[in-house]
Amino acid sequence: MEPLRIQATVKTPEILFDPVNEVFEIKGKSVPDDAEEFFRDVLEWVEDYISNPNESTVFKIDLEYFNISSSKRILFLFYKLNELKEKGKKIKVQWFYNEDDEDMFEVGQDYAFMVKIDFEFISYSLENRNF
Repeated sequence: MEPLRIQATVKTPEILFDPVNEVFEIKGKSVPDDAEEFFRDVLEWVEDYISNPNESTVFKIDLEYFNISSSKRILFLFYKLNELKEKGKKIKVQWFYNEDDEDMFEVGQDYAFMVKIDFEFISYSLENRNF
């Protein structure tokens, strides 16, 4: 399966999904004018990945900010990832957030409550960022 690489822009996050190297990352800001259009390729790629996944998958999410339309698409991504767990595969989300950003931490907790995927919450300071 070919990796999915989308370069970050001022309004969209960087996305790197590479199952061979076990890299699944979304980072940056997500405030596209049309979130459904932006996430279409992402969700289609995930749909394909679900048909032939790795035994274990760790999604790293490090978003500084996202709008409500992106939030809905991200939730849909997590619902899709539920299917991996239903197939008996290991799936985990590592939710990175700035230690000073309580809102982003709480949003991650809300997502974790809505899906069956294991979440790991990883805080960082801006000068000590490890992702």
